Amino acid sequence: MSESAAQPAPPALPVTFRPNRTRAVLLGVGSVMFATITAIALLLENLSPGERISFVVTAVLLSSVLVLLSRPKVVADETGVTVVNLTTTRRLEWAQILRVNLRPGDPWVFLDLNDGTSLPALGIQPGIAKARAIGDARALRALAETRGTGGAGR
Repeated sequence: MSESAAQPAPPALPVTFRPNRTRAVLLGVGSVMFATITAIALLLENLSPGERISFVVTAVLLSSVLVLLSRPKVVADETGVTVVNLTTTRRLEWAQILRVNLRPGDPWVFLDLNDGTSLPALGIQPGIAKARAIGDARALRALAETRGTGGAGR
């Protein structure tokens, strides 16, 4: 393995890591599903207005779940990292991040923190784009090592 593959240069800040392919699939499916269910509600002649509304409300709820699943991202800037997961957002200073882990079989990156806990960062996940997730994890690791305590805490 070359030196640059083992220790990539940190990316320019600010940088946002997010699973773009997964996000595109989720938002695309959500849009098509919403349009299809709404069209069915409008085209079926035997439905009452209440039934039509329930179809549309169901379409909104199902699409909302897919939008929620497309939310995760990791934003790194000069002062730290913001981890946006499904329903939570957490701001971390660089010094709080001891290690960035993406082990084989992990569904996403885990950040080992200086308080002894581990925070999942769903914004970097090897689902559809494994090579990109590995590159993003390496880039975030390089940033954590150059800006924070990195591996020095262990």
